[in-house]
Amino acid sequence: MNKPITVAIVGLGNRGMYAYGSRILEKNDEIKVVAAADVDSERLALMAKNHNIDPKNCFNSADELIAQPKLADLLFICTQDKDHYKEAIEALKKGYHLILEKPISPSLKECKEIAQTAKKYDRQVLVCHVLRYTPFYSKLKEIVDSNVIGDIITVNAEECVGYWHQAHSFVRGNWRNTEESAPMILAKCCHDMDILLWLLDKKCVKLTSFGSLKHFKAEKAPKGAADRCFDCPADVRAKCPYDCEKFYLDGPRGIKAGAVNWPQKVVSVAPTVENVTEALKTGRFGRCVYHCDNDVVDNQIVNMLLEDDITVNFTMSAFNPTIRRTIRIRGCFGEILGDMEGHTITVTEFGKAPITYDTQTKESSRGGHGGGDTGLIQSIIDFFGYDKTSKAVTYIDKSIESHFVALAADYSRLNGGELVDMEEWTNRF
Repeated sequence: MNKPITVAIVGLGNRGMYAYGSRILEKNDEIKVVAAADVDSERLALMAKNHNIDPKNCFNSADELIAQPKLADLLFICTQDKDHYKEAIEALKKGYHLILEKPISPSLKECKEIAQTAKKYDRQVLVCHVLRYTPFYSKLKEIVDSNVIGDIITVNAEECVGYWHQAHSFVRGNWRNTEESAPMILAKCCHDMDILLWLLDKKCVKLTSFGSLKHFKAEKAPKGAADRCFDCPADVRAKCPYDCEKFYLDGPRGIKAGAVNWPQKVVSVAPTVENVTEALKTGRFGRCVYHCDNDVVDNQIVNMLLEDDITVNFTMSAFNPTIRRTIRIRGCFGEILGDMEGHTITVTEFGKAPITYDTQTKESSRGGHGGGDTGLIQSIIDFFGYDKTSKAVTYIDKSIESHFVALAADYSRLNGGELVDMEEWTNRF
C-alpha cells in the first residue's frame, strides 16, 4: 500500500470521534481522516484539530459533506440510527465505500435497499459489528469451527448491559426512545445476534421473544423523587444507585477519580469537574431515571431455532453490576463456556479435563468492545489496502441477517411472544 486510505466521517459522537477517530490516529501511516461533519461545532473543531483536517473539508452536517465532490476513499457513517439510510444511499451514489455504524437502519426495507444500492454501484458496505474482531470471539470462532465438541446442540448467551450503562445510554441517552433511535434489541443487541449467527454459521428459522420496560418508569420512582437528581432530597439520593452525581462525578468512573473518556466525553466534549457538573444540572444526563422519556425495554429474552435444529437462548438484562457478555455452547461431545470480560474460554470434552484459554491481549484490555474497535480499523486497512481474506469481515449482506432476527424478536415481544417464521418475516420487506 503506497499511500494511506483516506476517510471522511459523518457523526462525531463517541463512536465517530473516539472509537474510530482515535483508533485511526494510531494507524496514521495507513489510514487518515481528511474530512468530517457534525452539527456540534465544538466536536467538529476538536476533530479537525486532532486530525489536522483542512477547514474546507469540515462541514456542519452529513448532507453538506456528502453533497461535495467525493472527498475520500471511505465514508464512516456514525450518525443517529434513523439518519443512516438517506446518507448511505447518497454516499454510495457519490462513489464512497461505506463503514456503517450499526444498526444499518431500524427499517428492514431500508436495510435491504442499502445492500441493493451497494451492489448496483459496486461498492462495499462494511457494518461495524465490532465483536467479530475481538481476540475473544476470534478464538471462540476458531474453537467452534474445529468441531472439538461435535455437533452443536444448544447455546445460551447473555448480555449484561450493566445498571449504569443502561441508565446512561438507554434511559437518559441517545438510545432511550424507539421513535428517535431503534428498539433496544436492535440498537444494543444486533451485535449479539450477529455473533451468534456468525459463530454457528447458521440462519435463524423461527423465534419467539418476551421482554418489557419493567423498572425505569415513573411508578417505580422512590417517594419524593424529583425530575432531576440535583433537585432530589438528600435521603432519596443517598439510597439511589442511579444518582448522576454518584456515577459521573464521585464514583470510580467519575470525573473526580480522573475518568475522562467514555462516558464522560458524552456528557461533555472536554470533561472537567466544573463542566460535567454544569451539564448534569441542565442536560439530559442529570435527569431522574424514573422521569425520562425512555420507552425501550430493560430486559428481553429471545428463543431461536436455527438451521440443523440448533436451539439458542439469548438474554439481555439491564440489571447487572458490571457490563458482561457470557456464552455457553453445548455439543454432543463437550461444552464451551466463554466469558468475554473475563477473557476466558473453557473447553470441556466429555471424559477429559477442562482446558481454559486466556484471550487477554494488549488490545482487548484497552476497552473499546474488548479490542473490537481496534480490530475493525485494522481489518479495514487490510481489506481496502491489500488483504481481502479476513473471515471476520462484516459485509452488509451477512450483517443484515442480525437485523432481521432483532426486529423479528421485537415484533414477537410486542405481540405477546408470537412465533415468527423467519422466511416469511424477511419476505415481508
